[in-house]
Amino acid sequence: MAAHVRKGDEVIITAGDHKGKVGEVARVMPRQQKVIVKGINLRTKHVKPTRANPQGSIITKEAPIHISNVSPVVDGKPTRVRFETRDDGSKVRVAVRGGKVLGVLRSKRD
Repeated sequence: MAAHVRKGDEVIITAGDHKGKVGEVARVMPRQQKVIVKGINLRTKHVKPTRANPQGSIITKEAPIHISNVSPVVDGKPTRVRFETRDDGSKVRVAVRGGKVLGVLRSKRD
């Protein structure tokens, strides 16, 4: 199934603790139906001291968000996505709000 968001897309969080925040998709995990958005849903992890790292540390990294809780942003507002096949055989994602083309998914193979 084609996902409505891709790596590099600007998205807005539509549900959860981070609702309303905007960020860029860093990674899409289609099997788990999750995405990682840069700077959103940060989690901290305490790392024990080791020989390589005698101080120990606290690491902050982004945690995944379910793909249904993000939407692409067009003109600062969230939008749904339609998939259209063009006359030349290419498949594109089109924003419902405004009709802007979000990106070519598949071009025609010669």
